[in-house]
Amino acid sequence: MCNKDEHDIGGNNMTVKIKVYSDYVCPFCFLAEQPLEEAIKGKDVEVEWMPYELRPYPNETLKPEGHYLQSTWKQSIYPMAERMGIDIVLPKVSPQPYTHLAFEGHQYAKEKDKGNEYNDRMLRAFFQEEQDIGNIDVLTKLAGEVGLDEKEYREALTTRRYKDAHKKALKHAYEEANITAVPTFIIGDTKIAGLRSKETLEQIIKDELDKQKPQISTEGMTCGIDGC
Repeated sequence: MCNKDEHDIGGNNMTVKIKVYSDYVCPFCFLAEQPLEEAIKGKDVEVEWMPYELRPYPNETLKPEGHYLQSTWKQSIYPMAERMGIDIVLPKVSPQPYTHLAFEGHQYAKEKDKGNEYNDRMLRAFFQEEQDIGNIDVLTKLAGEVGLDEKEYREALTTRRYKDAHKKALKHAYEEANITAVPTFIIGDTKIAGLRSKETLEQIIKDELDKQKPQISTEGMTCGIDGC
């Protein structure tokens, strides 16, 4: 009879895990949503959006009327969004909001299995509707729009129930994952920073799925008196 070493056969888990580190005031993070959604369509992947604050309190946030944002959007962001067919606007909220409260709300949303829907709503609210996502009233309304309990959500933010959970997530991003810019994707074992095309993401996902395919080795194959 035939014998082969069972350790030569890989596991059957064919799911690729994708972590996307982002900040709600990063326009490239918003633009990164569409190619990612197109790249993962029909594939066995798990996507988790992860928090990263570009300018945590008490650092000053940027002002949309300032030269830096005006020139960056005119020269880079608007032309890129137009090529991608995505509606985006430089929000007039000035100065730009801190995002720690929105991210604490994200921790609550994740507990309710609404993390990715919540993340998408925050980005669209800021970059398409110019809503102040640093305001608890605005955040509560948006949370309700993705099916979260508004009373529970508001209480979670006012009591800062998820403050420590958010701090832990930031510590992971800054120190363990060594994230220095957003968006950053960790796709399986591959880490890439910056807005990427659908094709690039698809190729990385394919490469990571290929790594997980069972590897059947011919080493140790034998025939015995009963045959092969």
